[in-house]
Amino acid sequence: MSSNGYRVAVTGATGAVGQQMLKTLEERNFPISELKLLSSERSAGTTITFKGKSYTVEAAKPESFENIQIALFSAGGSVSKKLAPEAVKRGAIVVDNTSAYRMDPNVPLVVPEVNEESLKNHQGIIANPNCSTIQMAAALEPIRKAYGLSKVIVSTYQAVSGAGAAAINELNDQTRAILDGKEYTPSILPVKGDKKHYQIAYNAIPQIDKFQENGYTFEEMKMINETKKIMNMPELAVAATCVRLPVVTGHSESVYIEIGKDDVSVADLHHLLLEAPGITLEDNPAEQIYPMPANCVGKNDVFVGRVRKDLDQKNGFHLWIVSDNLLKGAAWNSVQIAESLIKLKLV
Repeated sequence: MSSNGYRVAVTGATGAVGQQMLKTLEERNFPISELKLLSSERSAGTTITFKGKSYTVEAAKPESFENIQIALFSAGGSVSKKLAPEAVKRGAIVVDNTSAYRMDPNVPLVVPEVNEESLKNHQGIIANPNCSTIQMAAALEPIRKAYGLSKVIVSTYQAVSGAGAAAINELNDQTRAILDGKEYTPSILPVKGDKKHYQIAYNAIPQIDKFQENGYTFEEMKMINETKKIMNMPELAVAATCVRLPVVTGHSESVYIEIGKDDVSVADLHHLLLEAPGITLEDNPAEQIYPMPANCVGKNDVFVGRVRKDLDQKNGFHLWIVSDNLLKGAAWNSVQIAESLIKLKLV
């Protein structure tokens, strides 16, 4: 570290998550002595203002990472596969926000509230988990720590921003077209370039990412496998159904869990969640208080409500978990990892 901060690169600086990373770095007053903004050839030359200073975005190449200490990546898996090892080779620690390295056994998959200590085992690359996995793992960790965890069943209600800016535009264009009684042709969701595309406006699409041979989508398998890895519980029973809704920002999840004790109350879980870092409890049915995506946009925390004991299973509970998928689900968790690296004196 130089006297006034770290040499930082943001790869994918012009994208939705890259923009949020920069905003978060600025809001957190992250200690930066030198900032390099990188993107694809197509976006190179764009000017971005950070802390009142103008930066010209450069095309990302291996040599872009000379002298960089921390490199935040959010430019797609193929870019990470190609350039993350190059950045490491030049001495940078990479925090990667794609699925490229998440299940690599040599790469820590980190939610700082859950497994910050695993950063100590990094070999140059640290993976940021899937957005829907992050918020669930953060909310369940205090419960798991106190009472154990044996089963998780989750249904997600995911915002279109998780599929990028084109998906947001498609939702807005379709909504206008339907209201105006005009024709439109979907071309983005559920998966760009797949065999079929469906209307997202006024609809719910029970497919996020491509289907795998086992009948689950890649998004669902990400949630299943990543949760086990983050919690270091290969034996944990996890099942997921991931659904895309016509919401711009903010993922919601209905989660059923089974814990290791039978005599736990809703008040016990409330107490744990109130004390947990990065969690905001919003749970008062009498006053109709519960988390909603519209209220979580722009906030770093994970919001939890609708905590109920299962009516048939003594050790079963239901929770409703909501978070801004571009912040805790991506940019904020990445910056948080970088802050943890500094705190643990790993950079």
